[in-house]
Amino acid sequence: MRQETGTARTLRLRLPGLTGHRPGQHVDVRLTAPDGYTAVRSYSVASALPGDELELTVEELADGEVSPYLVHQVAAGDQLEVRGPVGGWFVWNPADPAPVQLIAGGSGVVPLMAMIRSHGVGGSADGYAAPFRLLYSVRSPASAYYGTELDDLARSPLLTVTYVYTREAPAGSGTTPRRLDAPTLLDAILPVSDNPAFFICGATAFVETVADWLVQAGYPADRIKTERYGGTGGTP
Repeated sequence: MRQETGTARTLRLRLPGLTGHRPGQHVDVRLTAPDGYTAVRSYSVASALPGDELELTVEELADGEVSPYLVHQVAAGDQLEVRGPVGGWFVWNPADPAPVQLIAGGSGVVPLMAMIRSHGVGGSADGYAAPFRLLYSVRSPASAYYGTELDDLARSPLLTVTYVYTREAPAGSGTTPRRLDAPTLLDAILPVSDNPAFFICGATAFVETVADWLVQAGYPADRIKTERYGGTGGTP
């Protein structure tokens, strides 16, 4: 287990019988209270691990029924009821040789990190040689997931990472915090001429706004895949 931020923790699970997972998939975690009450929540897989292990990064929601337990109480060796991995649409296909543009809002970076890690592992398919870009909208440096790892991976010529800080920018950076807007988005992402495959994940309003900007800018709608969650967050 790793603490990613003050409110998010990564858990590594071992699922007997699992033989790997696709980047972008999720699992359902069900908790059952002593009185029989159950709560199920879906969490994206963050890892690109072979075999029977995978990692989830869970953000604690103040009114959550499952996330506070996963962030603060579950311990090594505990057993969880898990279904999955599931999902076959919001996944990166290494056979697609097109460049990939990832756009994350807050904890929406989790399934995109699975794609980045899978891409970093490499392979014989053409997609492993395609450039990846990540545009990551986040409140502050302290709330960003995987910062050190992303910095290391971004030293590869195949990955570019751009942050947009909405509340607090890194000290001494000279960057002014601001919400993501269409001009900033279009300046940071791959051009239309590259025909990139888009994966966008974040709060519903963030995802819908960004997808609309892309279509208005001329990017084909059929190259844009979105994943939304109902947690905290608003427009870019």
